[in-house]
Amino acid sequence: MASAMPEPLSHFTPRCHVGGFAATNGYAFRAPTGWIGVDAPSDFAAWLREQDIKLSALLLTHAHFDHVMDAAVIAEEHGCEIYAWEISTPQTRLETFLRGMAGFEITVVDYPVHHTLKTHGHGTLMVCGLEIRFAPVPGHSPDSVIFHLPSELAVFSGDTLMNGTMGRTDFPEGSTSLLVEGMRRELLSLPEATRVFSGHGDPTTIREEKYWVESLG
Repeated sequence: MASAMPEPLSHFTPRCHVGGFAATNGYAFRAPTGWIGVDAPSDFAAWLREQDIKLSALLLTHAHFDHVMDAAVIAEEHGCEIYAWEISTPQTRLETFLRGMAGFEITVVDYPVHHTLKTHGHGTLMVCGLEIRFAPVPGHSPDSVIFHLPSELAVFSGDTLMNGTMGRTDFPEGSTSLLVEGMRRELLSLPEATRVFSGHGDPTTIREEKYWVESLG
């Protein structure tokens, strides 16, 4: 007799560090064969040391500076594989934009990307024994990607869908219409009980955010 499939872990709650002046979330959670991180805000590396966590993989939702400030030091200290839409540049990290618009100097140390997801578009990864589905949702940035964990009823949405709001679209290559279209296509199609862990703010669910997203023109 075949064994029953395990129930989805709807109680899935990653550990969260909030770093930098933009109050950016960095997450870490245990997978079957190792720890996985999502995004790398300021002081995330020090927080991981305090938590006694060594990452086997780091997923980056996009390359804006506040999400990748500690990516280089984490790559060096942890020797982990990094997954991102594409290799970042000063433009995609907003370094060039901030310097030109406000004379604001932000410098992000270049970090490796071992797995560029742009070549696949949509797909499924097996990371540390865990199935992770990814999909592009541009609009906040051209390289924004979400990571969906179907077995955990969870999605890491970066700065696309957040608790009661969505990411700003006034950065270079931003587009409100693209972001709304992508949220409807890639996020509202997930089960309503799916918990949403975003780049800023508290967790939410697809059910809680569905109405206002559908109401957008």
